[in-house]
Amino acid sequence: MSFSFNFDVHAQETDLDNVHENDFHDGKTDNAANPTDNTKPAELVKEAKEHLPPPDLHFLLVDAVSETLQTGTLPPLHFLNETVFEKTASEREDEEKILSRTAEQRSDLISGVYEGGLKVWECTYDLLQLFANNGETFRGKRVLDLGCGAGLLGMLALKRGASHVHFQDYNSTVIEQVTMPNALLNCQEDDVDSDEDKGGKCKGRIQEDNDWKNKTEDKVKQDVKDGQPPSKKRAVDPSENPLLGRCRFFSGDWITFLALVMKEEPSTQYDLILTSETIYNAAYYPALHDTLHTLLAPHGLVYLATKAHYFGVGGGLHLFEKFAEQRGVFSVDHLWDVDEGLQRHVVSLRFKMSKAV
Repeated sequence: MSFSFNFDVHAQETDLDNVHENDFHDGKTDNAANPTDNTKPAELVKEAKEHLPPPDLHFLLVDAVSETLQTGTLPPLHFLNETVFEKTASEREDEEKILSRTAEQRSDLISGVYEGGLKVWECTYDLLQLFANNGETFRGKRVLDLGCGAGLLGMLALKRGASHVHFQDYNSTVIEQVTMPNALLNCQEDDVDSDEDKGGKCKGRIQEDNDWKNKTEDKVKQDVKDGQPPSKKRAVDPSENPLLGRCRFFSGDWITFLALVMKEEPSTQYDLILTSETIYNAAYYPALHDTLHTLLAPHGLVYLATKAHYFGVGGGLHLFEKFAEQRGVFSVDHLWDVDEGLQRHVVSLRFKMSKAV
């Protein structure tokens, strides 16, 4: 699987000193005052909403072709094959028109319009590998997969016994066409761990049979090219498996998502927040920080996987660490630093002082 950042933004650095809550006044951005600053969202905010699985769950996996990721001792994670998804994009429901726009502009991200959720980005695999190497106890915890895209991090938590797993992505098309089908693919008893990882560890990055993976992807591409129907995965009946009942799905920007979940009684907080490749744009830092600050439980933990720097957008770990230091709410600890290719990191965030319960 190839990875690329073809951002639809001008190459420029973002001045952290000019990133304030005012950039998100009333949940909106003002691009009229600075039309050339494409590090800021290009459109108005996207109102958050919850997505309920359709009555006919099997509809989610009509003509679906999946692949499986095996990372060390972690349970297998199933997700829609990206090659097939791209080939069939024109046939899918897409009120946001992001499928056609990304194809026309050949862009993996259009700031404020489409935030990259159709692809599984590289740092997601880093975080999964960290869990395979070091372990993490998910059982009984409330987990948020923030900026979830394909939702692999949340799927792992679900299979490892999390009591609740909530998925949030900016785009409703991503939630409906990618995240929900992937959740359904993973709601199968034979894939779910009955116990937490019992100490098994693996070395290196993602442990997978690359030859098998390449052959599988080549075969899928050839089948699509030849018009042959590739292998499909049948949807599981939710009445026979309670896993899907532990999941909730949300779309929208972080400001309105936060407002939506805070309306609930009792208020929602998470023991673990998992997020990958979400700090590429410094203009989003105030909203992201406020979301983490409000939704993380007093003794909770945030896992953040990121590149050191996102060229063309200006964000990156150093800039976010500086932002977090200025706010004085979280301590940031480096858990894993990857020097292969473009520098990548996995860090954790926790409150410097426990919040009053």
